[in-house]
Amino acid sequence: MTRPDIYEEQVLIELAQWREKVLRPAGPMDLAARRMQSTVNNLIPERVHKVITRVIEQMTRAILTGADMTTAKPLTNASLGARDALARQRILAYRTMAAAEGGVAGAGGFLLAAADFPVLIGFKIKLLFEIAALYGHDAEDWDERLFILSIFQLAFSSADHRQAVFRQLETWTGDADGRPSSHSDFDWRTFQQQYRDYIDLAKLAQLIPVIGAPIGAYVNFRLLDQLGAHAMNAYRLRWFAARAIA
Repeated sequence: MTRPDIYEEQVLIELAQWREKVLRPAGPMDLAARRMQSTVNNLIPERVHKVITRVIEQMTRAILTGADMTTAKPLTNASLGARDALARQRILAYRTMAAAEGGVAGAGGFLLAAADFPVLIGFKIKLLFEIAALYGHDAEDWDERLFILSIFQLAFSSADHRQAVFRQLETWTGDADGRPSSHSDFDWRTFQQQYRDYIDLAKLAQLIPVIGAPIGAYVNFRLLDQLGAHAMNAYRLRWFAARAIA
């Protein structure tokens, strides 16, 4: 393995901090949030629940099978620092778009807030595909799409599920045994349920009249920022894993 440069040594420190944060057990705040979830579900109209659930399921399947989910060709011959810089630029762009869209949706009450879900998921998926290409991975490949879904789950799941997903990511460059071999083998139900439970609480305030607009903008900004940070670190993890076995 080639000795890391100064930038990569700093990234290794950041990765260690990220790993510790991801594997941290559920704390009192996490447990309280889970208890609040039942209250949240009762506050949101049933028609909104149905729209959200249907959208998440459809988008999940689209990630796995959609031919239109394409981005630029994988970036080659670039340093980790250069890839990180480009990834940050894309995260900033998507954060801005998501914040603007969330503000508009938040001003419109339940129906527009429900319409925000497919748009927001679309932003997240496109960002992940673009980041994959920046770190040299071809999102056309089945295994890469599974990796993208794993990042999605890492960002938007309960503490227990997040830990299980991270363990898979740590060994991704190794044997693919145990990973779904086709879209029919993928547990999309667990995926959408984890996302629903996580996102409902974060997006609830967007449904409140008057204050929904600024809150919607802020929540969308934070969700894209969070996803982008997890994506960068997940691909950094693979960067060093590939270097170790090269």
